[in-house]
Amino acid sequence: MAQRKPSFPEFGFVRLPQILACIPICESAWWEGCRTGRYPKPVKLGPRTTAWRVEDIRELIERLGNGEANVR
Repeated sequence: MAQRKPSFPEFGFVRLPQILACIPICESAWWEGCRTGRYPKPVKLGPRTTAWRVEDIRELIERLGNGEANVR
C-alpha cells in the first residue's frame, strides 16, 4: 500500500503534527529551533492553539531541501 504524502493548504496555517510529518525531527527539537530562530515563529490562534503560516513552512522546506544549514 502506498503511503500518502502529507499536503499543506494553499494558504493559511498548519499545525505541528502536519509539519512534523514532513520534517523528520522530534517535537522538542522543533520547539528549540523556533526559540533560536532556526525555524519560523509560531502564531497563537487561541489560548491553546498554535499554528504556523503555511508560506513560512513551505519556504523552510525549500531551504532545507537546498541544504541550507541556518534557515533564518
